[in-house]
Amino acid sequence: MSRIAIVDLEVFYCVGVPDEERAKPQRLLLTIEIDLDFSAASVSDRIEKTIDYNEIAQDLLTYGEGRSWKLLEKLAANVADRIMTAYRPQRVAVEVKKFIIPQARYVSVALSRTRGR
Repeated sequence: MSRIAIVDLEVFYCVGVPDEERAKPQRLLLTIEIDLDFSAASVSDRIEKTIDYNEIAQDLLTYGEGRSWKLLEKLAANVADRIMTAYRPQRVAVEVKKFIIPQARYVSVALSRTRGR
């Protein structure tokens, strides 16, 4: 199995428990790790034989438009489900970083989804 990673993609989504926190988009960083067999792409040099990471990044940059979440856990699950459905990797891992606690560098939530065999 091989892996494609998008590390710390900067997005702006409305997320937070209080209504005031969800009132406007805030900066988050998404790290996405996608496991798939891209051996055919490594031989053919054809993007059609792999998952286009730029397409995923562009998708995630606009994914939050018109949406809001109370919990990072729900956001991470929705992002993972979106990638599993739209791009069909064998496995996806998602980490969401939020910069809400001034005394901490960030708070993060991470989860993964694996395609059933």
